[in-house]
Amino acid sequence: MSRDPARRPRPAPPDLRGVGNAMADAVRLLPASPRDAAPSGRSRGRRIHTGPDTVGDDLVKLVLTVVELLRQLIERQAIRRVEAGGLSDDQEEELGATLLALHDRMTELCAQHGCTLEDLNLDLGPLGPLLPPPDR
Repeated sequence: MSRDPARRPRPAPPDLRGVGNAMADAVRLLPASPRDAAPSGRSRGRRIHTGPDTVGDDLVKLVLTVVELLRQLIERQAIRRVEAGGLSDDQEEELGATLLALHDRMTELCAQHGCTLEDLNLDLGPLGPLLPPPDR
């Protein structure tokens, strides 16, 4: 069997045990309870408390939370594109108007369902709140 000179032998896979050990150490450093995770003075997210009577409202809040998370991610990406200078003035203007309209619509949807944008910030326990604090 002849070896193809263009085919090189595969290199050995990297040893990732050090990375795994570092991750295990980081997880051990996490606070034991959600109470320990948030420093005093920091706003906390909310946990969803579901029940048979509130399942519809809880589902609406969960969907709105996912949409708000995506809206914030899109907004941050748009800001990066504007700062990078890759958009024309007209594109920047249209992007800004679209983001403002989306924010207003999210506020309206929350009001229709009896919640605020702040109510959508779920508490992820030791990881902290789902949504970042609003920029001021």
